[in-house]
Amino acid sequence: MHKIVDLKDEESLLAHNRELAEKIHEQLAERGICSIDVMGAIGSGKTTILEKLVERLKNQYRIAVLAGDLTTTIDADRIGAHGVQTFQINTGKECHLDAHLISHAIEDIPADTNLLFIENVGNLVCPADFPLGTDKRVVVVSVTEGPYMVKKHPYIFGQAHVAVINKKDLADSMEVSIEDLTNDIHGINPETRVVVMTARDGEGIEELIGALEL
Repeated sequence: MHKIVDLKDEESLLAHNRELAEKIHEQLAERGICSIDVMGAIGSGKTTILEKLVERLKNQYRIAVLAGDLTTTIDADRIGAHGVQTFQINTGKECHLDAHLISHAIEDIPADTNLLFIENVGNLVCPADFPLGTDKRVVVVSVTEGPYMVKKHPYIFGQAHVAVINKKDLADSMEVSIEDLTNDIHGINPETRVVVMTARDGEGIEELIGALEL
């Protein structure tokens, strides 16, 4: 059987999410919290990048991290091991975080927080439709995902303030051109800042911090 989707209901859902995201943005701004949504496919390196960021910035900022995942706490545990406040958001079967989940989660972050990272669920499709009210959106893609990942997911890259091309050290082995990926990103959004990294080794972390204006 085919499932019938009411487009009006879907549009209403997305509109409600956008309205709530705007309220979240206002609330975070009132609290003096800089907020960053980190998106990307499973295995792209989001968690490793967040580990490097919090390790580098935890003495400058009072950091909290919201980690989104379907069921596990693996990523939250990894990031929390670096001595920052980390909160798990399990979505069950949902392939993305949404503003409703974030509106409740931010109630629990410490009052003195001034930098919030949100690690979205590993997906390059669903999160694009659901802004979370953050100041910036970051999309991570790795060369191991092949040469067409950007072209196949233009919407999410079109919204990105910063795009990370990760696993630079494997580009030659994977026969993937970093220059081509960069051009693909700028072809979608010329304003997106592109940072090339090998996150595992920490290469590119300072450039990412600069692109995020932290």
